[in-house]
Amino acid sequence: MKSRLNVIDNSGAVVAECIKVLKNAKWAEVGDEIVVAVKKARPISEAMSSSMSAAKIRKGDVRRAVIVRTKKEIRRPDGRYVRFDDNACVLLNNQQQPLGSRILGLVSAELRFKNWVKVVSLAPRVV
Repeated sequence: MKSRLNVIDNSGAVVAECIKVLKNAKWAEVGDEIVVAVKKARPISEAMSSSMSAAKIRKGDVRRAVIVRTKKEIRRPDGRYVRFDDNACVLLNNQQQPLGSRILGLVSAELRFKNWVKVVSLAPRVV
């Protein structure tokens, strides 16, 4: 069974499924890059497609993403544990930048330490 993640940017994808972890480990943590397949996407209307120059995400697209929230708890250096209600990711382009122009939910503070500064700066809240 593959992990399903909510996509929390405005790229057009809603739900993605992890198909590969891009590091030498069995699982991914917050801040790790993964390869995802888009399982559910918002429909693209004809009026909107003519005005948008950004990449249009469709169901079945395979993209890279960074994990921003996990249900599995994260241990912080001060001894606290932090966990979230869902697993979430942000889609990336070829230059390792977020595909969307907005992030629509809170993200973990561990992203700042793993050099995902652009993702942290777009997020409305960092926990």
